[in-house]
Amino acid sequence: MRIGYFECFSGISGDMTLGALVDAGVDPAALQTAVASLGLPCSLQFETVRRAGFRATYARVEAPHEHAHRHLHHIEAMIDNSSLTPRQNELARRIFRRLGEAEAAVHGIDIQKIHFHEVGAVDSIVDIVGAAVGLDLLGVDRFESSPLPTGRGSVRAAHGLMPIPAPGTAELLKGVPLAASAIEMELTTPTGAAIVTTVAESFGPLPALTIEAIGLGAGTRDIPGQANILRLFVGRISEPAASDRVWVLETNLDDLPGEVVGYATTRLLAAGALDAYVTPIFMKKNRPGVMVSVLCDEDKIPVLEEILFRETTTLGIRRYAVSRHKLKRRAAEVETSFGPIKGKLGWIEGRPATFSPEFDDCARAAATHGVPLREVQDAALAAYLAGSPDASPGAEALDR
Repeated sequence: MRIGYFECFSGISGDMTLGALVDAGVDPAALQTAVASLGLPCSLQFETVRRAGFRATYARVEAPHEHAHRHLHHIEAMIDNSSLTPRQNELARRIFRRLGEAEAAVHGIDIQKIHFHEVGAVDSIVDIVGAAVGLDLLGVDRFESSPLPTGRGSVRAAHGLMPIPAPGTAELLKGVPLAASAIEMELTTPTGAAIVTTVAESFGPLPALTIEAIGLGAGTRDIPGQANILRLFVGRISEPAASDRVWVLETNLDDLPGEVVGYATTRLLAAGALDAYVTPIFMKKNRPGVMVSVLCDEDKIPVLEEILFRETTTLGIRRYAVSRHKLKRRAAEVETSFGPIKGKLGWIEGRPATFSPEFDDCARAAATHGVPLREVQDAALAAYLAGSPDASPGAEALDR
């Protein structure tokens, strides 16, 4: 899989994104042609600059100052009348709509009534449309990003002086991990936030990949002691299996009946834990006990910790992030003499898939037909190996 990774150690803006895309190999003429087709009084130029001693590409938009504000439908009509391909058109619309939804939420009005203030100015339209074209032409399968630093201090916007991050930017960054920064300036702009949060599928450290290209996009200002640069890595994931980050919650118990522990793990799984299991341990003074371990996504931590505190006698819970490798997985179904049996397909690219029938389906069929469980499981595996038409991966991805 070919991915693009935004390393936003100095934040991200529209011009930084355009510069990084061109520096990573996107044809600048393609972006200039797309921008020219918008019919706006502007020009887009790219130049090589230095930021804190490092070479980077800067995207310069020349446009007259405007007083008019545009609504979303004005911008969408402009995009529809341009030379953008359907994919580029759809991406540009998604970025602007995400901006509009953030502004509508902040001001408490309908999205169609939003005036696009700064992000409706010519230079911001050029940044977003150019980015949509460049992101499409980069030819990657997936985008990821580092956590985003917002900067500190305040910024003057259309509604006056606002703390950083500005309200619209903060709305766009909901659910996105932020990086600490002591820089007294706006590092992540509304345009940059809208672009990266529209396309990035995850935010975390640089994944293991084979680097093909590195694009350096320059910000407008110099930052003392730090390069004001957005770095874009383009490469192929070098790991045969997919990887992600999940959280482990753990607690030790030595004063609960087994039935209560079992009830707690059942509640944890029902509440969205990826897994919950119990390990026998010896605690202080060699008291026998158990360790309850829970595997979960980060957004599930609060509700799962609440269950542990409510349903057990624990006084504390350990939590830590772990990386995991996992096979690609899809739901599948096979047809057997005992009826349809659901299961999971797991595979690594270039290798045959394995099929695991679901226990509940097999147990239900065994009870209905009065046969041993193993007989139903063997029948399901045989149906898969025989190439049943229903054994192909389903549309629903499995994340456990």
